[in-house]
Amino acid sequence: MPELRKDPVISRWVIISTERSKRPSDFRKEKEEQKEVFCPFCPGNEGQTPPEIFAIRPHNSAPNSQGWELRVIPNKFPALGVDGQLNRRGEGIYDMMSGVGAHEVIIETPKHGESLADLSLPHIQQVFSAFKNRILDLRNDIRLKYTLIFKNHGAAAGASLAHSHSQLIATPILPKRIVEELSGARNYFKFKERCIFCDIIHQELKDGVRVVFDNDLFIALAPYAPRFPFETWILPKEHHSHFELINEEGLQHLALTLKILLQKINAALQFPAYNFVIHTSPVQEAPLSHYHWHIEFMPG
Repeated sequence: MPELRKDPVISRWVIISTERSKRPSDFRKEKEEQKEVFCPFCPGNEGQTPPEIFAIRPHNSAPNSQGWELRVIPNKFPALGVDGQLNRRGEGIYDMMSGVGAHEVIIETPKHGESLADLSLPHIQQVFSAFKNRILDLRNDIRLKYTLIFKNHGAAAGASLAHSHSQLIATPILPKRIVEELSGARNYFKFKERCIFCDIIHQELKDGVRVVFDNDLFIALAPYAPRFPFETWILPKEHHSHFELINEEGLQHLALTLKILLQKINAALQFPAYNFVIHTSPVQEAPLSHYHWHIEFMPG
């Protein structure tokens, strides 16, 4: 059973999962290039993955068979498990709890070698719709406080399989980065009675210096204080604190924004590895006036 342990110095929770150490990729030498011979995510190999949780099947094919456009499955080597109680406890000065949560894989396309940037706009919209569906489902579990959705594209960005996919981890704790963002946004709101992310959007649109792309509903911009070269944020122009409350029109515009960003990044950096993470509000919270969901995109 995985465990969550709290770092007593900086109050960061760490997942301790022995199951993750069983991944075959963990035993490959770093400099060794191995050609991927078998891909469990390809059509015809559905029996090699855990049973699907969610799928988009336009021709009503049977679950766990071919004929899908997108599948969501439990991670075969999960960082957290859905069974059990939280069992919060201490050992001297240390705090821990059982590793209860969810770890899922979103297989974005049946075509091996097709990247997210290659997908059509309706298909990218389906990917975001799957993210929304899974968050809405998992928030019914009151043990869970946060749902983290992220994508690692390319071996340099941490992807262990080449087939295009993203991941979801639902946890009973809030990630330290989100706690810091919530705190900073709350302090700004107390002082100015405005959302700091909304103010950033207004200023960047006015200045026009760091705007990468914008449409009616979304803006992609280079943050003023980036942590990584070519780091880019995608934010809804209207204030929304929870990604999972996005409507169909929003999903359509978000798909367009991401596709254009990927095209621009690929043209500028020659198809780099990258990571992106959706930063959203805690799932059990009501809509927040001080926090604004967004995507942080970081080329590797």
